[in-house]
Order: sequence, then C-alpha cells, then structure tokens
Amino acid sequence: MSSGSNLVKVAVCQMTATPDSKSNLEQGRMLIEESKRQRAQIAFLPEGFDNINRSRAESVEAAQSVSGPTISEYCAIAKANNMWLSLGGFKEKSDVSKVYNTHLIVDPDGNIAGAYRKMHLFDVDIPDKVRLCESDYTLAGNEISKVVATPAGNIGLSTCYDLRFPELSALLRNDGADILTYPSAFTIPTGKAHWEVLLRARAIENQCYVVAAAQVGAHHDKRASYGHSMIVDPWGKVLCEIKDGIGVATADIDLQQLQQTRESLPVDKHKRRDVYRLDKLGAAELHNIDDVPQYMFAQYPISSKVVFCKTNLSFAFVNRKPVVPGHVLVSPLRVCKRFHDLTTAETSDLFEVVKKVGDAVTAEFGADSLTISIQDGPDAGQTVEHVHVHILPRKKGDFENNDDIYKKLATHDKQNEGISTADNSIFRAEEVMAREATSMRKYFHKDQ
Repeated sequence: MSSGSNLVKVAVCQMTATPDSKSNLEQGRMLIEESKRQRAQIAFLPEGFDNINRSRAESVEAAQSVSGPTISEYCAIAKANNMWLSLGGFKEKSDVSKVYNTHLIVDPDGNIAGAYRKMHLFDVDIPDKVRLCESDYTLAGNEISKVVATPAGNIGLSTCYDLRFPELSALLRNDGADILTYPSAFTIPTGKAHWEVLLRARAIENQCYVVAAAQVGAHHDKRASYGHSMIVDPWGKVLCEIKDGIGVATADIDLQQLQQTRESLPVDKHKRRDVYRLDKLGAAELHNIDDVPQYMFAQYPISSKVVFCKTNLSFAFVNRKPVVPGHVLVSPLRVCKRFHDLTTAETSDLFEVVKKVGDAVTAEFGADSLTISIQDGPDAGQTVEHVHVHILPRKKGDFENNDDIYKKLATHDKQNEGISTADNSIFRAEEVMAREATSMRKYFHKDQ
C-alpha cells in the first residue's frame, strides 16, 4: 500500500456549456474553486469549456487566440487558486474561416505549459439520431504535443474523438505519459455504447491513469452530451465518476502504484519491437547541439561548431568543400552505411529534417530551387560509408547545363566528402564553417 505522501489529488470537472461564453466562464470558475476546496492540485475541464454553439458560423465567430480574453481569464484563475488546469479544448482562432480545437495546460503561475491541437476530427452521421461534422468548422492539428510534467506526473494531451485511436495514446506513453487526458463532449448514443469501455481500455493497455472530463446535458436545442466524467487507474478501475449533472469528482494519483503496476505486469518490455514498431512521423523535434563536442560522420569526427540542426535521430552540418554556397549535409546520428539500414523512424526523421533544412538554405542563400541528392553505395558515388543527403541551393545560371551539378558532385569529394586529408588547403577553415553554421542555427534554434 502506498503512503499518503505519494498521492496527488486531481479533480475532474463536468460542465454544461452553452453558446453564452460569459456564463460558461463563471461555471468553469465555480468548478475550479470547488476543486480547490476539495484540495485538488489539478483541475481538468472538458472540451468546449469556452462555448458550444448552434452553428458553424457561431463557432468561427466565437473563436479567440490563446492570448485572448477567455484563456487570459483562466490563466488568472489558475494563478489565483495556485492550481494546474487542463483546459480541454477551446476554439482557437486561425488564419482561415475555421478554428482549431486546442487543449491547453496552465501552470499555477498562470503560464501556458502545454498545448495540443486536436488531430482526429469527429465526423459522424447516425441516421435519425445525430449528425456532427467537426471538419465543417475545425482544422485538424498535425503534431503530437510533448507530455507536460506536473506534480501528479507527466500528462499526455488528447481530446475527445482521439480516444478511439490507440496509436496516439501508445505514443504518448512512449514519451513518458503517466496520465492520459480525454476531455470530451461525447454524444449520447456513442457515449452509452463506448465511453467507459474505451477509457478503461486506454488505461489498461498503456498502464496509465486516465482523466476524462466531460460535457453533460443539453447545450442548446440542437445538441446534448453524455457526461459520465471519470478517472480510471492503470488497472482499469474507475476511481470516481460523475454520472449526471454539473459537478466535481476527485481521485488520488499514486505514481508509486502506477510503477508497481508496470513492474508486476511489464507489458511494455514484452512488446516485439524487433517485429513491429510504432513511431511518430514528422517528429523532428530539435535537440541541443552543443551537449556533445563532436559527432561522428562514419569514422570522421564533426565538430559541434559546424552543426546547425539536431533532432533525436538526425543532424545537419555545413560542408568543408561545398559545390555551391550553402551546400550542406543531413545524416542520421546513428552510423548507417546504406539507405536500407535506416529504421522507419530514422527515415521519417531524416526527410523531415531535409525538408526543414531545405527551407532554411533557400532563405539564407536566396535560392530559387534546390538539388537534393543521395549517393547510396560506391557505384552511385558514395565515398563516406554513412548515409547522407546533399542539399544544394540553386540559382538560375549557376551551371552552364543544369545537370552539370551531378558531375561536380561526383568529383568534388574525392578527398572523402570534405573530410580533412594531408592537403588541407582545399577545405574551408573551421572558423568559416562555424560562422555559417551559427547563421543557419537561427532557423532552428530561436535563442541562437
């Protein structure tokens, strides 16, 4: 049995939002203050806490930015109550006539600690029961947000319909989530059929706590929600539930119990990662370049000073002997001799970095076009046994014949891709390369 010192109380809040944003704000404030009275450190509000409108036009009209008055008020409420808040999904204004459904985490100082734009949009038409097509007025997000560290553990952000996609919850667990959140406004037919079983399944299969704040009752004459807000433990036990009506329920998060559950039934260790793998696509998250003094390009050391972009799987660096100004290289961090040696995750990350680096060199060197090339194997001209992608910014007339660039690529690196040999005179000085890398870093690391 875990001791009380390991427990963190959290509150799940159930709302009935309407098109009246001011009334919804006061309802949310009341629920948060009640959560505080019940000694919760985190209060979870449902999707649509800002408003639930009658039409697409009303939803778009009601949209605000993250810095707008509604979120500013909730940030002030968090600070006044010294509480963490999960704001389960508000209508974030976009540059077009649609909104994002954005889930925010606010810390006790009133700062935004995490943000997630709902990826899976609920487009459902059940004859004679309900038609709700979220894509009519909502843009889908394209990124899985980082887990947010809180006193109750690491929170993985999802929203409503995301509950039906176990791949997302598995990736959040892989990223270190202890708590999965599903703030929702489930319809009554789908709620009756699937709500609890899906929440318990996500808790059991990921060995995480699940916190699901829900909307309940009639929002207006066109829409009603199922309710049944609940908190589920990693064993699949429902710790608390609000079956109907507006209210608050609390439960203790016990990270020691969570760890014991994972150790007693080590499902994650039993996954056959040699047979299958679940990876993020386009997940080229930037990492600190200078945390190591050098990187390896096959057997050749590359100083961190000439590296300008690094993710968890790839890095980009300037060239000692560029064919054209701005000619750079992107490689996997792991030394892989051939393209077929890359994992799915490495392949995805590599090309996501290539895309971003291509945009950066285009801007930095005023290019009109790009040549992107991989020489895979010695018969294709590869001289360094480490997969690498050449990115060359191009301008009109830089070669007499456009294809001459490939001839130049085939001959420029006879001294092993710009790596130092006895004749260093053909290479640029490291100081020159470092200046170029520093200039390139501004496209990836805003503090550079």
